[in-house]
Amino acid sequence: MARLENILKEFRAEFLTASVLPALLGLSVAVYETGRWEPLLFLLTLAGAVFLHIGTNVANDFFDHLSGADEANREFARPFTGGSRLIQEKRISPRGVLTIAVLFYLAAAAAGVLLIMARGTTILLFGLFGLFLGIFYTAPPVRLASRGAGEAAVGLGYGLITAGAYYVQTGTFSAASIAASVPLAFLVAAIVTINEFQDAPGDAAAGKNTLVVRLGRRRAVRFYSLLMIGGFVSIAAGAAFGLMPLLTFAALLPALLAARAISVARRFHDDPVALVPANVLTIACHLATGALLIAAFLISAARA
Repeated sequence: MARLENILKEFRAEFLTASVLPALLGLSVAVYETGRWEPLLFLLTLAGAVFLHIGTNVANDFFDHLSGADEANREFARPFTGGSRLIQEKRISPRGVLTIAVLFYLAAAAAGVLLIMARGTTILLFGLFGLFLGIFYTAPPVRLASRGAGEAAVGLGYGLITAGAYYVQTGTFSAASIAASVPLAFLVAAIVTINEFQDAPGDAAAGKNTLVVRLGRRRAVRFYSLLMIGGFVSIAAGAAFGLMPLLTFAALLPALLAARAISVARRFHDDPVALVPANVLTIACHLATGALLIAAFLISAARA
């Protein structure tokens, strides 16, 4: 039996903000546009998103073990890259890891069923699409990450959490909910991309041909930079065109973190240790931007 501390480490909780922030953002947009919210429905939405995220983290460990990607990885930088390493350290068996993944996928499905009962079958489409992206990010035969589509899949998947959380609250979609989902979608894709840099040699050896493997680390810096810049351009555009409140311009402040992260990536893309500040700054950029967007919508709602 795996020890509780190992199971908790397997969740990779330090990355769960990637699902929590979009859910909170979708809620904040709903409050801004309608002036009300349904707490129980939000808690179910948040639980479903987090459970699906945990299941995906754990499943990725299992399938990266099967493919040999984690075993081949010698340049990982914990806790940002290389998976949890618990299988490699023989602290949890591969079967145990797969069991945890299945349990959390089932928990996410249970939350989804309750949401479908409350809001209708549109929620089923969100759930099935999220489940597909989560499982087949690394699972055969699709292996999205190995086809150079993993970065886009992650951005799309976590972006849909914002739209989904808004839909659960309102039963509809809006231009603001879509516009608000875009910045965090860009930035979470940037997190995945920068974390692939240290993993690139091991991924290449195992045939996991991520975009960083396909482009090479030097050229991949340009793609990473575009993702970071795209996050902030989308905020400016959304606010300038009236799709989001003017106060969301404040969410441009973390662009300073993005600039520093890009600078580090350009200088140290081939140095796994020296690159770590870029990993940290990218996560901090996503966190700060998400928090400021949420605050901007809620403050704007309070002022209305």
